[in-house]
Amino acid sequence: MSHPNKLLLVDDEPGVLESVKAYLEYEDNFQVQVANNANEAWELLEQELPDLVISDIMMPQVDGYQFLKKLREDPRFQALPVLFLTARGMTSDRIQGYQAGCDAYLPKPFDPDELEAIVKNLLKRNEIRNKSHTSSSQLEEINSKLEKIQESLGNKSGFVTTPPPIKIDLTPREQSVLDLVAQGLMNKEIARELETSVRNVEKYVSRLFSKTGTASRTELVRYALKHGLTT
Repeated sequence: MSHPNKLLLVDDEPGVLESVKAYLEYEDNFQVQVANNANEAWELLEQELPDLVISDIMMPQVDGYQFLKKLREDPRFQALPVLFLTARGMTSDRIQGYQAGCDAYLPKPFDPDELEAIVKNLLKRNEIRNKSHTSSSQLEEINSKLEKIQESLGNKSGFVTTPPPIKIDLTPREQSVLDLVAQGLMNKEIARELETSVRNVEKYVSRLFSKTGTASRTELVRYALKHGLTT
């Protein structure tokens, strides 16, 4: 029997905390922890890692953007799915949220069914990413063992064992984005270079994370160079 997913809800409105917590726990048997502000949320994160964070943006002292920036700068929380739940629904606000690293954005007032659907989708996507990352790590471990066997046998008998190559199918556009990420370009610069939108670049980078089982641009570039995905 699978354990219920753990969510962390951050909002300075008691009514939102109470209603969202009650709905998600009743409908899907999620375990929902609540925090009234970003500082309180951080203390909870230090104690136990949730499967997903739902955060308001307009909060006193530390707003949602600052909270998310702190999350993404910490290796422990770089891959943690974050959903912004906020009264700010302007396009510029959504763009700022995505650029800050949020995974989804739902303006208030919202339909509880839509909130539920987004949460389930983010959890499922993260589960797939984690499985991909595990498979990648296992393959790297196998390759490492094969290299040691190769060294041992090579020293004794000249016998050479070649580890199986890692094959990842990338579309031409994904390859272009990967090459530019490896050159150190940020999403906005890549968008200009490829004459597309920043949002499209974010989608391609997200797909690259998923296909390679990485969780940050640094990991992605390191992985790509190691396995010959870019030059």
